[in-house]
Amino acid sequence: MIKKLTLASVMLLSVAQAKDYGTVNGDKITDADIAMTIGQTGMSYDVLDKTMKKRVIDMIVDRKLLSQAAAKSGIEKTETYRTQLELLKKGLVLDSWMKNELDIIEKGLSESKLKAEYKKNKTKYSTAKKLQARHILLKTEDEAKALIKELDAATDKKAKFIELAKTKSTGPSGKNGGDLGWFELGRMVPEFSAAADKLKVGAYTKIPVKTQFGFHLIMLDGKKEASVKPFDVVKEAIKKEMSSKAFTTMMKAKTKALRKDAKIELK
Repeated sequence: MIKKLTLASVMLLSVAQAKDYGTVNGDKITDADIAMTIGQTGMSYDVLDKTMKKRVIDMIVDRKLLSQAAAKSGIEKTETYRTQLELLKKGLVLDSWMKNELDIIEKGLSESKLKAEYKKNKTKYSTAKKLQARHILLKTEDEAKALIKELDAATDKKAKFIELAKTKSTGPSGKNGGDLGWFELGRMVPEFSAAADKLKVGAYTKIPVKTQFGFHLIMLDGKKEASVKPFDVVKEAIKKEMSSKAFTTMMKAKTKALRKDAKIELK
C-alpha cells in the first residue's frame, strides 16, 4: 500500500535535496517538489520517460506560479491561512516527534537482539523443500505396471512419459503431460510425496504408487532443498518489524497514560 507523503517527510527531503531542476521566478524546483507531485503514485522520477518528466515539471511550475500569486494576494494575513498554518505546525510536531521516537527504538535494537529474534522465528525465514514433478494416474495396478515397461524400453524417457500422460492418464494434469509444477511435500497425499521425494531428478517410480485416487507413475523434474535465509539478508526486515511492534506498543501505552491525566470533554 502506498503511504501518504507527510509534511515531515517532505521537509526532510528538502533538506537532503541533491538535484536542481531549474527555477520559477527564482524559486528552485527541488527533489521535495518532485516527491510532493508524484510521491503517492509510487513512481520514481528517474525512471520516467522524457514526456512524463516534462509533465511532472510542468505541474510543479504551475503550482509554484499559483503559490507565488497566492502569496502576493495577501492570503497570509487572513484568518483562514493562520488557522491552516497552526494545523500544519501541530501535524509537523507530531510527525517529527513520532519519527524521533521510532529512530530511538531502532537504535536501541542491538545486533544481539536482532539475532535472538532471528533464532526465535527461524521458521518464518525458512523455505520448505519443494519438488517439481509430473505423474500419470491410472485406475489399476496392472495398467500402471504396463506403462512402466513402456517407459523402461523408451530411449527418451521424459518424452515418453509426457506422451503416456497425455494419452493414458485419468488425472486433470494429463493434458499437460502430467505436469504438476512446483509443490511443497505437504501439499500432496503422504504416499505420493514420499515416493516423489525418494526419486533423483529425471528418474521415475519403478513401482506404482497407490493413493486414494488410484495408481500413480511419478517422474521428478526438479528438487529444491529446504533452506533458511541468512541473518544478513533479513536483518533489516527484522529491525523494521521489531521497531514497528515496539513503537505501536509504546504509542498505545503513551496514549493510555495521557488519557488518565487529561481533561477530555466530548459532546
